[in-house]
Amino acid sequence: MSTAVETPSSAPMSTDLRRVAVVSAKSAIAYTAVTAAMALLLLLVPRDGDVRYRMGAEGDAVRLPDVALPGMAVAWVCVAIAALVSVAAWALLRVQRKPSVWLGILLGVVLLVAFLSWSGAGSQQDLPVTRLVGGAVLLSVPILFGALGGVIGERAGVVNIAIESQLLLGAFAAAITGSLTDSPVAGLVAAIVAGMLVAVVLGVFTITYKVDQVIVGVVLNVLVVGLTSFFYSEVLVPNAERLNDTERFKPIAIPVLSDVPIFGPALFRQSLLVYLAYLAVPVVWFALYRTRWGLRLRAVGEHPQAADTVGIKVELTRYRALLIAGGVVGLGGAFYTVVSVSSFGKEMTAGAGFIALAAVIFGKWDPVRAAMAALLFGFAANLKDMLSLVGAPVPSQFMLMLPYVVTLFAVAGLVGKSRAPAADGEPYIKE
Repeated sequence: MSTAVETPSSAPMSTDLRRVAVVSAKSAIAYTAVTAAMALLLLLVPRDGDVRYRMGAEGDAVRLPDVALPGMAVAWVCVAIAALVSVAAWALLRVQRKPSVWLGILLGVVLLVAFLSWSGAGSQQDLPVTRLVGGAVLLSVPILFGALGGVIGERAGVVNIAIESQLLLGAFAAAITGSLTDSPVAGLVAAIVAGMLVAVVLGVFTITYKVDQVIVGVVLNVLVVGLTSFFYSEVLVPNAERLNDTERFKPIAIPVLSDVPIFGPALFRQSLLVYLAYLAVPVVWFALYRTRWGLRLRAVGEHPQAADTVGIKVELTRYRALLIAGGVVGLGGAFYTVVSVSSFGKEMTAGAGFIALAAVIFGKWDPVRAAMAALLFGFAANLKDMLSLVGAPVPSQFMLMLPYVVTLFAVAGLVGKSRAPAADGEPYIKE
């Protein structure tokens, strides 16, 4: 459903042509649907008792007092606020304006509080708010690096379906190198090289030989899964102590910031790789939009023929973009074996590369928006653990598929109108 309004052209025209501004009703419909679903859940499955939010942990320099609130009452108040947000979205639609990003964030926050208050009502376990935020940040790190790599590649005109393989090979290389050297830094470097290696293979087939980019990406994913699974069973398992027992990065507390209640421990008592993720987002944004390299890269992704005309080497630019993107994604792969756990496991990335691709689309090929999308998906992955902790009356099968449900809903229901780079997925054939 969409509405349109005719606006006069900015220049005189001899014909009766008009520019048509179209405002989609997708966001308003999505807001209404999720609000109605939450209200229906509260009506059909009411729960008695209070929900207790733990606002800190023992040892925090500044700890807020824990909060106990009537779960159902809080949930209904949040649903009422969500209903007002939905009404506001419909009102904006009537005057041909799109809901702002902040309106969507407000809706997500109040519905999350509603769901947590409902699920934690009457539970004997507290809901640890700091752990909820910190876990979301941790689980979003590989998705964030994967999404940044996807943005760089697609801005240059190359669809990188192989993000999953780059994450997996990066984790594998980091595990072996870190185990042999007893150095997580060496594992980190090896992961970067592994991600770039996959990028080289992707570039040779898609840029040089013009093979369909989606097909090459799928084949690389299958190839890397097969190779890592084989070497895991035949090499790592028999030599686990020597080849699959890595040193992990230790958490580093940033003075003052780490003492801020709730968000300090969650954001600023993290490992080096998490801090690199914080830095990577503004660095990639600046490189894409404020440097000559970024201008050339975007030109190649939008109109390679025009870029070639002014002297930009299209294929070389795409190769460089893929190599940089591969190194960035490799950092995300290292997270699994030098931060999360200290050993490699078969297919341990569990589809994070495909969620990163969804974050690229949800973020509309922008590094900052893609990072926010990655954080959303990381939060969904962490939420299932929190629900299990408080004993929420949600089937375990649903909790396992929760991150993917959120991903599907976000891309299909909230992404709105978006446009990929014009030459994305198109091989360049010089005329």
